Amino acid sequence: MSILAEEQIERFFNVLNQSSEIIQKSKDQSYLDSLIEVLDTVQSGDVQALNLAKADTTAVSDIYATFNRDDYDSEVLRKAIQMAVLKAIKVDKIQANYQITPDTIANVVGYLIAGIFNGHRQLSLLDPAMGTGNLLTAVANQLSNSIGVKLSVSGIENDDAMFELAASSFELQHIHAELFHEDTIQNVLAPMVDVALSDLPVGYYPIDANTKGYNTRSTTGHSYVHHLMIEFAMNHVNKGGFGFFLVPSQIFKTSEAKQLLKWMQGHVYLQGLLNLPTELFSNKASQKAIMILQNTGGGAKQAKQIMLGEFPSFKDQTAFQKFLTEIDDWQRNDLLQ
Repeated sequence: MSILAEEQIERFFNVLNQSSEIIQKSKDQSYLDSLIEVLDTVQSGDVQALNLAKADTTAVSDIYATFNRDDYDSEVLRKAIQMAVLKAIKVDKIQANYQITPDTIANVVGYLIAGIFNGHRQLSLLDPAMGTGNLLTAVANQLSNSIGVKLSVSGIENDDAMFELAASSFELQHIHAELFHEDTIQNVLAPMVDVALSDLPVGYYPIDANTKGYNTRSTTGHSYVHHLMIEFAMNHVNKGGFGFFLVPSQIFKTSEAKQLLKWMQGHVYLQGLLNLPTELFSNKASQKAIMILQNTGGGAKQAKQIMLGEFPSFKDQTAFQKFLTEIDDWQRNDLLQ
């Protein structure tokens, strides 16, 4: 990243941070709620909508006056927003489901998608658990910049605050998207797409009645939400289309794996399972992998060889680049033949 881009990221982060801190103190509310208000108003410059005291209104107005959307590209804005959300998580001590997918992982997911869809003029994406939208916007920006594809983007999120953050982030980045503020498992009327991607929430889905009709539901007790979301997502992927999901590395070693594997047979091809570096996780049990699924139909077939492996440390650039070359070779010689 250029020095100019880094300076711009810091500059826009300061706009978000300074404004949020003023609003937080003025309204005696969380940093996150204040950031949501800032993201909602910074582009329009509508300081009056914040309903602040006169001195605070003047202070925020002066900060907003330093921001001109046309001076920034989408990636700069995304990274600054990401920094502000990370600060909100730290300041407000927010629970783990607000954690943002690291850019290193988002870049790998984007790289995988770009390799498979290089040469396509149009591509549609869906994230069934988009959170604050960081993974979806990071990949969208990467695909636009790397393979110049025209994108159609959709995302689903049930959490109020995360949905508002995502919606404002998309708007600021000028990424047109169809966003659904709903519970994915209640079968949202989402569009059919070429690619589903998501950093899936892990754990049990609490409302058993909503899982009726899902093949991956548990026969006893609550069902795994990540299994349900994989099924939902792939049901919204076109024939021959792909799904890229961040899942627990041990996804096939749990007692619930039987239902997932049973559903997969005849519905999707497991084309790859790539463990992410252990250094990114607090322990082996929390390690995640990128699962690559492909829907049947549309000329799709099981790859000659399933891509299995573990990414080397992202810090070891030589080994990392070598692994990416191996992925390129696999896509060319095994997956897309």
